[in-house]
Amino acid sequence: MVEADQGALIDSARFTVDDGLSAARALASSVDAGERFEFARAVVHSCIRAYWSEVGSTPHCSWPLRVLPDGVGIAPIPEQAETLAQCIGAAAAHLDPLEAGYLVGVLYTTMMPRAARAKLGAYYTPPALCERLLDMATDAGVDWASARVLDPACGGGAFLAPVARRMVAGRKGQDARVVLKDIERRLVGFEVDPFAAWMSQVVLDVALNDLCREAGAQLGSVVRVCDSLEQAPAGEGFDLVVGNPPYGRVTLSPPMRRKFRRSLFGHANLYGLFTDLALRFTRPGGIIAYVTPTSFLAGEYFKALRGLLGREAPPASIGFVGKRKGVFADVLQETLLATYRRGGDPGSGTVHFISSGENGSIEVGAAGSFSLPESSDQPWLMPRTEAQGALLSRVGASPCRLADYGYKVSTGPLVWNRHKTSLQEGPGEGRYPLVWAESVRSDGQFEFRAAKRNHKPYFQPEPDERWVVTDFPCVLLQRTTAREQCRRLIAAELPSSFLKEHGAVVVENHLNMVKPINGEPKVSAAALAALLNSEVADQIFRCINGSVAVSAYELQALPLPPLEAMKEIEPLVQRGAGREALEQALCQAYGCEKG
Repeated sequence: MVEADQGALIDSARFTVDDGLSAARALASSVDAGERFEFARAVVHSCIRAYWSEVGSTPHCSWPLRVLPDGVGIAPIPEQAETLAQCIGAAAAHLDPLEAGYLVGVLYTTMMPRAARAKLGAYYTPPALCERLLDMATDAGVDWASARVLDPACGGGAFLAPVARRMVAGRKGQDARVVLKDIERRLVGFEVDPFAAWMSQVVLDVALNDLCREAGAQLGSVVRVCDSLEQAPAGEGFDLVVGNPPYGRVTLSPPMRRKFRRSLFGHANLYGLFTDLALRFTRPGGIIAYVTPTSFLAGEYFKALRGLLGREAPPASIGFVGKRKGVFADVLQETLLATYRRGGDPGSGTVHFISSGENGSIEVGAAGSFSLPESSDQPWLMPRTEAQGALLSRVGASPCRLADYGYKVSTGPLVWNRHKTSLQEGPGEGRYPLVWAESVRSDGQFEFRAAKRNHKPYFQPEPDERWVVTDFPCVLLQRTTAREQCRRLIAAELPSSFLKEHGAVVVENHLNMVKPINGEPKVSAAALAALLNSEVADQIFRCINGSVAVSAYELQALPLPPLEAMKEIEPLVQRGAGREALEQALCQAYGCEKG
């Protein structure tokens, strides 16, 4: 049951998204997971009915709330939940329709059971980011007076409503009935969730209330309930495909995998599929404007998608969202806004960084420009800040990589929880030190330790497990770090003295191993560790990486100083030069000055 005092939480004329989230979580926590989806729909339906009674009709033009799609039933809810939903709806009526629509969408998605939300990929876009992406589309050449627009994952109407408003503004001064029919012809949404599709139409009704009142008619249906990935384009295509596609790994049927094979490498991710889909629905010269995670910029699983975009729709503008928290409700992935032009010039584009301002607003700053690599399936280097833009302009074209130094990268071979019986508390015959990520200290030093929960310091491999044993010097590097940390690259040399003392070690899976390819590498492990621990290398890596994982694929794509320049670094490392001296020398090795 819902606590009686929850109504007080939202009893305010100015209702915020945070209020909505708090109320939604309080409601959802009182319901069994198996019933939560139906409960979420019922509460949101009650909320929208209350909202509609406040803003959806006028003395001059009155029509009932849209009927729910066939097959969508609404279950009864307790009186306290009904009261709470009505309070939320009444409070939302004091907001701009776009803000209100977002609030109701957040209420819906927050109350969903986790599995259903993950399957739908339902994370709705805040109005300020919607407007920013539409501004980027405008800058790319979209003409709102004539453009045909598709949102293939329209959710709660986060993009359809502001697009419709821009269409109205583009036809200002024309007969309202003509403009309304024009919007019906030019605006299309696809949505797999029939309840969310209904929400989209209601949000559109409210956003266009003034136009509909003047025209004396309600907007016709522009949202089609369907699985977007099963749709095929017809006609000459759309001028703009826009939206915030769902994301998350998905298992495809063989026919669907064949359909999208041009953009797939390994696991399929929903937002990658929707990006491929957008290319199919966009006319030549048209624009794609998407909100997506940043992981496609460098991840190996997205290299086919990068290659496809580079060939068919190069990015024109990228905007990186500066915070993972506080921008999208419940979204922790790093996010970007991007525009792509189908058939566009694969030359340079512009990069901006986007940060949250006051009262839900955003602030935009210039970070510089970017150029795609010669082979566009390779990781894309893009600055996230103005300082990184200046850095990349100097070092981004460096052709040297780890392979040129004589190294390759692999992950530590031991997945410890698959071999629990082989973990040991102390040394002994046939046992080796087990190196965990905690052994790589933040100061770049190696310290053999196993202090964390479930960590044990030794491993005794079975006869058929010798493949987990490492008996050669290498550089160890933590595999998981967050963008908010001072450093993303945290590395340490595995000392040859430690190997000599113990004969070999076992490296756990949360570490990357940067190891020699054949024989003696061209740069020592100690010098390489110093390079990877430097501020300049860390900043360059941040221009590649788009997730919390520090992957072998991205490390192998990291631009490095020329071999000749690293010869100047070796003696500094050998004599134990301080961090400041090394940092200065490594900046010079990269061809830039330390800022």
